Amino acid sequence: MIDSRTNRKTVKKKKKKNKRFRSFLLIVLLLLIGIGSVFAYQIYSEAKRASEKIYAALDVSKLKKKPHENIEIKKDPMTILLVGVENQYHDEKGRSDVIMLLTVNPVTKKVYVLSIPRDTRVYIPAEGRKDKITHSYSYGGIEATIAAVNELIDVPIDYYITTNFEGFEQIVDSLGGVKVDVPFTFKAQLTRSLKWYTFHKGEMELNGNQALAYVRMRKSDPKGDLGRNERQKQVLRAIIDKSTSITSLPKLDDVIANLGDNVRTNIPPSDLLSFIYLYKKMKDVPVENLHLKGYNDFIDHIYYYIPDEQSVAEINETLKQALQKDTNTSYTQNSSEQNSKTSN
Repeated sequence: MIDSRTNRKTVKKKKKKNKRFRSFLLIVLLLLIGIGSVFAYQIYSEAKRASEKIYAALDVSKLKKKPHENIEIKKDPMTILLVGVENQYHDEKGRSDVIMLLTVNPVTKKVYVLSIPRDTRVYIPAEGRKDKITHSYSYGGIEATIAAVNELIDVPIDYYITTNFEGFEQIVDSLGGVKVDVPFTFKAQLTRSLKWYTFHKGEMELNGNQALAYVRMRKSDPKGDLGRNERQKQVLRAIIDKSTSITSLPKLDDVIANLGDNVRTNIPPSDLLSFIYLYKKMKDVPVENLHLKGYNDFIDHIYYYIPDEQSVAEINETLKQALQKDTNTSYTQNSSEQNSKTSN
């Protein structure tokens, strides 16, 4: 028969163990909360500093087609122009090497992406003549590029995001690289070192320098600029997916810091969370790629990509339909009314 005193001792020991275990759990929990709070504060502080650097309003007086006002990110259709800027020298504005127009309608859940080849011949208002669209940025920054895009695509451009190549590399490196599915084997020259690097068909993990060479190569691509545009979209999606994944949380402060140094946008800091919410909501929505058809030509011994007028008309109609709020009123109509009021 077990002594009652032995039972009491056993119960006391168990209570002490449970108490110590609960205390241990409490300490661990407090540590986790503390570390998490410090981490959250660091991200918040970094994001606040970065957003102050990043934000740059558009000078709408330089734009013929004005962006729409009072956009509600979570429910209004919108357009975003993504521009990759190639800085040749520190005292120059550089060229718009990558130009992608993103059109999003949160209500109809339609997303369109149009890549405009850098050699596309278009009238550049800031230059006063037709030229390659890649030169537009050097004649007046982002406003000159938007004005040139609007000579081709007749929809308002609400937001823009620009980044330079150094920023692109740093962001990819901050994320620990990105994984892409290389469509075919090819060689491309890396920036700075000028060494040749081989990209093998299939899945590859790329660092920032390699990712930049991957998206810039076009001469060895059988599709030319179209193939290059597809690879740009592929890497952009990989960056967005990785930066919004939970495994990248510890790297976010570095990513945000790099954004602050190398990215500019007119998206107000107060709307950034709404954009993150919208992306999370629509990231599985199929993206429809629009292709600007055209042909190659040499004018005065200079190569140009000449856009097909029918293709331009079809793209404009598609995007105007995509920007409709309802069956009677469209976003583009509202912007036209706003433009006429501004001119009056």
